[in-house]
Amino acid sequence: MIRKLLSSLAARLKGSPKVVGEIMYGLMFHEMVLVMKKERGRLDNLFMLVIFGDLIGLPLLPPYYSLRLLPHIIPSLKTWKRGVLREKDLTDFVAHDL
Repeated sequence: MIRKLLSSLAARLKGSPKVVGEIMYGLMFHEMVLVMKKERGRLDNLFMLVIFGDLIGLPLLPPYYSLRLLPHIIPSLKTWKRGVLREKDLTDFVAHDL
């Protein structure tokens, strides 16, 4: 019985470094990673707006440069247009910061 208890305790402690690592990640880096992801999304939106603003009625660059970059942007173009043209209100901006 004691051997069974010790073996189950040893099995639990075997995975503890991973658990401790995940806890430390959550304490130290999780919020920073979320902030970095939000910042990356904002920069991506700004880049797409500058390059392809003419698709939503805001021409900023000559079409030549936009067409040169178009093959690289096609995978994310549809979701970007949907996100930019979506109606937003005050609760959308507040909900992201809570």
